[in-house]
Amino acid sequence: MPQPEAPLLSPRAALLQILEALNLPAAASAQVTLTGAEPALPSSFACGVAAQASIAAAALAADALAQSRGGAAARVAVDMRAAAIEFRSERYLRVDGAPPPDLWDKIAGAYRCGDAVGQPGWVRIHTNFPHHRDGVLALLGCEYDKAAVAAALQRWTAEAFETAAAERGLVVAAMRSLAEWDAHPQGQAVAAQPLLEITRIGPGRPAPLGRLAPLAAPLAGARVLDLTRVIAGPVAGRTLAAYGADVMLITSPGLPSIAPLVIDTGRGKRSASIDLNDPAQHSTLQQLAAQADVFLQGYRPGGLASRGFAPQQLAGLRGADAPGMVVASLSAYGRTGPWADRRGFDSLVQTACGMNDAEARAHLAWQGRIDDKSHGDAAGQPDPRPLPAQVLDHASGYLLAAGIAAALARREVEGGSWRVDVSLAQTAQWLRGLGRQPQGFAAHDPDQAAVADCLVEEASGFGRLTVVRHAARSTPVWPALVRPSMPLGTHAAAW
Repeated sequence: MPQPEAPLLSPRAALLQILEALNLPAAASAQVTLTGAEPALPSSFACGVAAQASIAAAALAADALAQSRGGAAARVAVDMRAAAIEFRSERYLRVDGAPPPDLWDKIAGAYRCGDAVGQPGWVRIHTNFPHHRDGVLALLGCEYDKAAVAAALQRWTAEAFETAAAERGLVVAAMRSLAEWDAHPQGQAVAAQPLLEITRIGPGRPAPLGRLAPLAAPLAGARVLDLTRVIAGPVAGRTLAAYGADVMLITSPGLPSIAPLVIDTGRGKRSASIDLNDPAQHSTLQQLAAQADVFLQGYRPGGLASRGFAPQQLAGLRGADAPGMVVASLSAYGRTGPWADRRGFDSLVQTACGMNDAEARAHLAWQGRIDDKSHGDAAGQPDPRPLPAQVLDHASGYLLAAGIAAALARREVEGGSWRVDVSLAQTAQWLRGLGRQPQGFAAHDPDQAAVADCLVEEASGFGRLTVVRHAARSTPVWPALVRPSMPLGTHAAAW
């Protein structure tokens, strides 16, 4: 059954939802001051609420860990405008005063397909990684040209191309309405899942991190292995680093990367390279994991498990008499349902779960021309309209960081190894439940000059950076990111 649209939730109500998912007391919300109001960005969805609540939740979860280590409760403040700007941190990155290269490949984006009336008529393809791009071109049998791709897709229905691409391990999504997603088996599977999951997966003794030194950051002394790419997972690692964790980013020399995202999300981290095809380096990762408190990964479902790094295997590296480990995983569509093993990115999940369609219809309604067929296809389906930020990515990143901090707090008291699971689709379900704002498109779309008060400059291995500072402010003041962003593989793969 289609879900009714919810009224707009307050930021505090949204925060309480996250605290409940984290198994943290609702009373913790009294520690945070939330300022500002929607609309923070031009959207019918509550992007500002999602940003403010998820960033606040990560800060409160970190403080819960600090308190479990003997620290005093902190006061936290998060402004909605600052949070929304942080959700677009990659847009405002500057290197030596210059904007970074375009994030998107030249053929990435949404295309109309040759569907019959009443069927999904659009697909979105993601070709930022060369192997995904080459796979799409091979499936279509066309040249590396946007017009050629558009012509080739006229021979496909959207769902048929989505299915064929998924069978080849490519990343494509057909555009659906909210109602169509609600009726889809994967939509139903996602609707039955909680916002995030924290489950105990193994034994281990309590209090592994020990008492916190005065004025130390909540995650001081915690070792985090960050095996993630693009935005969501790397944002989680960057957030843990901001709260004091020793974060080591692990990449492979054979995998592609997106330079601006590496720069923006690499702040605060060490960066090492490991090739799992080399037995000696595979052993190195096992040794690093055995000494880590957190193993954070965002590769395709089952990818690292097939290499011997499944959650249960990782938990077993520590031994029953040692402190346990927190194993955190990010997926596109969640752990259950027919798409549980399917790859995906923020833009594709927005498309598949109905947000691009809903946003487009809301925008036309706001303009007073919802029935104008010139802005859609023959069936009345409007051109896809993405959210004004990679909201699912960024929110999932802060939810991951919050889940990891909450699991570490439980490990301090209860012991054990813990698993944290977050998916982009579950985050989308939560965002949808925050309600809609028909007049949201009246919001200003802030450019670089408009966000100058939220930017700071810092050194890096890439040059002088202009970056968005963290939106959560705390008393006592926790240290900021202490390591500069560096090129991949700069550091040794050793603690």
